[in-house]
Amino acid sequence: MKKLFSFTVVLLLAALPLFAQKAEIFSNTAGAIRGYDPVAYFIESKAVKGDTSLSFIWKGSNWYFSTKENLELFKAAPEKYAPQYGGYCAYGTADGHKAPTDPNAWTIVDGKLYFNYNKQVLVMWNKKQKEFIEKADSNWPKIKDTE
Repeated sequence: MKKLFSFTVVLLLAALPLFAQKAEIFSNTAGAIRGYDPVAYFIESKAVKGDTSLSFIWKGSNWYFSTKENLELFKAAPEKYAPQYGGYCAYGTADGHKAPTDPNAWTIVDGKLYFNYNKQVLVMWNKKQKEFIEKADSNWPKIKDTE
């Protein structure tokens, strides 16, 4: 009986990835945007690390904020401040895949926050932003629920 129970537990644990939901938001152990405050990009025009005591769960990820005011702004309108494409690399999304991002490789275009894989990719992104945004907007619905 004990062996059957152990086998069942191992089997269930092995099958968990099959039932796992694909992450729409790029998040790691530090939280969404690697723990940076999404509102600060708009208010302070720079990357500002969030405080773990000022957090909010949205779309299954922990978002951190540098001030209580920024937390309240995000709570009131998360879609306004959340990065496009779930915080995944905008250039990669334009290319049809998800890629992690660097919180210091960012731009705001027409009131929307975009991240890129790194600053070198950001340079390429900046050359044809409008074209890349159109491609990424088209690709995102197809890839947002993939790994």
